[in-house]
Amino acid sequence: MKQWWALLTVVHLSVHLAASQHHRKALFPSAFRIKRGTYSLVNPTFQRSLEDVDLLFEILLAGMQIDGEDHTMLIPDGELASLRSVERLDVICEDVLPKTLSDIRRLTAELGRRRRPLAWQDFERTVLTLVHAAQTLARVSSLQQREAWTDAVTQLFRAIQKDLTPP
Repeated sequence: MKQWWALLTVVHLSVHLAASQHHRKALFPSAFRIKRGTYSLVNPTFQRSLEDVDLLFEILLAGMQIDGEDHTMLIPDGELASLRSVERLDVICEDVLPKTLSDIRRLTAELGRRRRPLAWQDFERTVLTLVHAAQTLARVSSLQQREAWTDAVTQLFRAIQKDLTPP
């Protein structure tokens, strides 16, 4: 009887540990592996204040592009592009966001399984991934690729919409 109880306890703890690790699993694992080696850029976020939120909106409105080939961020407005705080956004776009269709599909699968609201860092990165995916969709010419990217954009939009909808 003792062995049965011990086995049941081990199974219960294993399930609990697996469930807790699932909730802590990073949606954007590359945020913790920044290539530039700067400690302050580990797990970078752009929006740290209301001014940053306004600035991001202004940058997106100015026509920010995430280049498809080398994944660099391009801001047409030179004044906005020269701001020091834009460096964090550049790091996020180049080093953190998933760029390939398979990586974005992995992200949307993880987002689809989530039951809790996104952390604000993950929300920011999901929105920026949506921007990148929509820009990629606009450049794709193959019908099969267009359908795949359209599905990815739709799934990202649904994840953001779900996160913004009150329970």
